Amino acid sequence: MADYDVIVAGGGLAGTVTAQAISYYSNQNIRILVVDRNSEFMPGRKSLAGWVCGDACSKEAVDFMAERIKVNWTRPEIEHDVKGVMAFSPDKKTAIPFDGAGFMLNRQILPETQNKRCKDMGIEFEYEINLTGLVYQEGQVVGVQGIDNKTRQAFKHTSKIVVDATGVTSMLRNGLGNSTKVEKRIDRRDLESTGRYIMHFEPGQRDLAEFDPDYCIIHLDQDIAPGGYGWVFPKGDSKVNIGLGVEKSMLDKRNKRLGKKDNVESLMKEYLHRNVAIRDARLSKEPQDINNNSGVFQVSVRRQNDCMVSGGYVMVGDSAWMPKPIDAGGIGPALIAGTILGSNIAQALEADDTSEAGLWRYNLDYIREYGYKTAGLELFRRLVQQMTNKQISYGMKHFLGNLDVESISKGEHPDFSGLGKIGMIIRGAMNKTVADGLRYTSTQNQWLVKHYNDYPKDPSGFDEWSKALHKRLGESFAKVEAFGS
Repeated sequence: MADYDVIVAGGGLAGTVTAQAISYYSNQNIRILVVDRNSEFMPGRKSLAGWVCGDACSKEAVDFMAERIKVNWTRPEIEHDVKGVMAFSPDKKTAIPFDGAGFMLNRQILPETQNKRCKDMGIEFEYEINLTGLVYQEGQVVGVQGIDNKTRQAFKHTSKIVVDATGVTSMLRNGLGNSTKVEKRIDRRDLESTGRYIMHFEPGQRDLAEFDPDYCIIHLDQDIAPGGYGWVFPKGDSKVNIGLGVEKSMLDKRNKRLGKKDNVESLMKEYLHRNVAIRDARLSKEPQDINNNSGVFQVSVRRQNDCMVSGGYVMVGDSAWMPKPIDAGGIGPALIAGTILGSNIAQALEADDTSEAGLWRYNLDYIREYGYKTAGLELFRRLVQQMTNKQISYGMKHFLGNLDVESISKGEHPDFSGLGKIGMIIRGAMNKTVADGLRYTSTQNQWLVKHYNDYPKDPSGFDEWSKALHKRLGESFAKVEAFGS
């Protein structure tokens, strides 16, 4: 007899939303334990630096969760409303709106509220537990083990299903012993180092390309945030979440090109300093930010794991590499996936089948709702990373039609319909390279979306599907990298 029906490893956002969804879909009839390595007073913290995050989330994702599992986020966990996201070209002459209305969250208060809601639903918690691995029985995952940091004693509990929500560097996934389908390790180039400050400031020059209380601003610039982007997200009229993300090999190239020795921290300082709309910025000392006002952390920017289940084991959120490849936004996909997974787990327990096949439906449901577009976005991100500032500015100005902006705003790969316009003469080798690159990723994206829509209905078809995916991605990545040379 298992100690619990479900153990959720990791008490961050993805973990607690999944726990709430399981509870909702099972009419609070099953025993759920959430295991968190943090103390009860700082639940779900990613690292000692706090809950390092852009804090932004689309209204669409919050509504998706609220409509289905009746969890409504309100103030104070929602700190500020925004009308959308504006992405600026390096020369600041072109701005593309995407992602519609959204919220700026308070990431220190949100987990406290989440945990209170979970406990009200009868979900149990164990804090300060350092999980080191999974427990197996006859090839099936049947629990978790580790150390209880409060007592220094061994910790072990059994369950019918373990949900891995322990984050991007998950030891549970890295050591998973009952699957050849789940990818264990992430490619270094699919990680971005991100850093950000939460600050109060005095308004400087009025410049809506640098700070806008109604919009999240993204700056694409290979000198400021090589391989990533800078962001200025409003938390009020004079409060901001400001930061940037970089890709390590791109940062090395940029440093070499400019004869510099910058790292994430020095780039963050420089980015803050050059913002003319923000003056006398100081880290927020408010109680709701005090443990979270500055920090650096890793985030994945690739498609979700090709397979997210094995016997008795499922993954969600950062553990499954769910943040959106184009902007590293992880909260939206986590809410969608957690909500879906709650239903899948309730069904698997109801059917008394927690095998790989019994949990397989989760792969299909997530892909149908969100995951179908992520491989194309990953390819698009790799293309943009290869481009110079001039190429990015040119491409954003000349090649994005309204249809493309609309698809970007839905988080999908643009089809660059503008490239086929009669009478658009593409002058010069640079512009032809940009056009060819965009056209190429567009064509590959159509194949990738179709391939994801043909995801195998059960585990038996996976190896063939996976082989075709990796062949196509390998060729595409090589081709896209050649655009930069």
